[in-house]
Amino acid sequence: MMRRDSLLMVGILVFAGLQLPACKHSPASAKGHAESPAQVKRVEGTEFSTVTLTEKAVQRLGLKTDQVREEKVTRQNQTLGTRKVVPYSSLIYDSQGQTWIYTSPSDRTFVRKKVEVDQIQGDVAVLKDGPPSGTVVASVGVAELYGTEFKVGH
Repeated sequence: MMRRDSLLMVGILVFAGLQLPACKHSPASAKGHAESPAQVKRVEGTEFSTVTLTEKAVQRLGLKTDQVREEKVTRQNQTLGTRKVVPYSSLIYDSQGQTWIYTSPSDRTFVRKKVEVDQIQGDVAVLKDGPPSGTVVASVGVAELYGTEFKVGH
């Protein structure tokens, strides 16, 4: 009786051991490959890269865009004229203190562009120099785009 119980136990353990590899689950094997949420590609001949996100990545980041627009600007009750403006949230500063925005030349694709800020008025950055009016820019998720471009926080 003892021998039969021992053989039964060995059989159960062997069967269970054979089943363990089947328990492994890999997201990559579920689809055949894992889709990266972002692709970063160097823009040939420049120091810049394009950051292209999947639709799911855009949703996860809550990424939003706006446009460079022209508005009448005043300072201390003095009219300065019409200037290019972007949402203040579009700005990001690098470690050297230079100011950048991410333009969006096509859907879910972003490229970092240097801008020169004249002043900040509430939620608006008045630009001295920057892309033309109508240029689409990221206004929410800018730090995440920067981190993705430079692989910071990954």
